[in-house]
Amino acid sequence: MDTTVTEENVWGGGNRPLGASYGKLMMWFFIVSDALTFSGFLASYGFSRFKFIETWPIADEVFTHVPFFHGNYPMYYVAFMTFILIMSSVTMVLAVDAGHNMKKNKTIIYMFLTIIGGAIFVGSQAWEWATFIKGDYGALETNGGRILQFVKADSGERAALADFAKVIPGDREQHSKNVGVWFKDEPTLTSYTVEEVKAGFMANPNILIRTETINEDGEKTLLTREESLSRIQDAKLVVEGANLVRNEYGSRLFADFFFFITGFHGFHVFSGVVINIIIFFNIILGTYERRGHYEMVEKVGLYWHFVDLVWVFVFTFFYLV
Repeated sequence: MDTTVTEENVWGGGNRPLGASYGKLMMWFFIVSDALTFSGFLASYGFSRFKFIETWPIADEVFTHVPFFHGNYPMYYVAFMTFILIMSSVTMVLAVDAGHNMKKNKTIIYMFLTIIGGAIFVGSQAWEWATFIKGDYGALETNGGRILQFVKADSGERAALADFAKVIPGDREQHSKNVGVWFKDEPTLTSYTVEEVKAGFMANPNILIRTETINEDGEKTLLTREESLSRIQDAKLVVEGANLVRNEYGSRLFADFFFFITGFHGFHVFSGVVINIIIFFNIILGTYERRGHYEMVEKVGLYWHFVDLVWVFVFTFFYLV
């Protein structure tokens, strides 16, 4: 007797296994694979930090800026960015719920709020990158690749190079292609030369050197004036800000991981904002009303919640731990 095996007998759910549509399943597959990618990045960051923990920058001393305000506000703006992104996840939940109930106007409002929250986060991250790259105080790098920072002895506050560096008269010209027979690319000139920083340091006894090594109290090691005078002789170049080659805050690996992981996450958020804008206009045009469901809003909502959850881990690894 012939036995016919139907598709429903094989799947037990017809063409909707687990009661989910094809689109939802593919979104979940993407989220799982992307989660593994981020896990690998964060694991690499964790191993590198553990290996170089004695010279790893202290987050409270790096992320201290707030737009339009001058002063030391450690982690304030990063906390604000995190709050905005989490609240955008809340508005996305409300948009999905409104879509399930076929409430077009409410879905439009909540999607708009989600887009605004994502745009604020992306803009804030771009501003944070620019501030991190520009730098705040400046430092010196020794022949061994170590970073020397400066501190005011009387107050214990960080000292910027501009606070004490002595300008030495002379010509400092950036090489350009129209000058000289041979041309070689060189980085942008720093605000001060090593000689100017050394001269200002020698003339100002109130300035001490702080190394990138963290002591038992969890703070950077502060040298005495005599030790500072000896250590500054090893300086070979001025470092301002952070990039993939040098980092005035400490270990170069910190900057490498910061740019790569936060940049990769920022790309996800930016992509999510673009997708949300497309969905937003489709809602206004009544596309999902004609389809009879708002499943597309739910699918993009899954992606948005994933992006928010990943930021919680990035925020914990980079800023809190």
